[in-house]
Amino acid sequence: MKRFIQSTDRTQATLFPEQLEDYVAEDNPVRVVDVFVEQLDLGKLDSVVIR
Repeated sequence: MKRFIQSTDRTQATLFPEQLEDYVAEDNPVRVVDVFVEQLDLGKLDSVVIR
């Protein structure tokens, strides 16, 4: 019985981008939403949420 499983080389490069940013084009409208959400003060929102 083998102790180790043979698989792909760990040093092999992947076909996927390393960051999610690489998936979204610079002119994609979702960038507007990203900028808007980044500017929100989420600390204030916590006091508005009904618990």
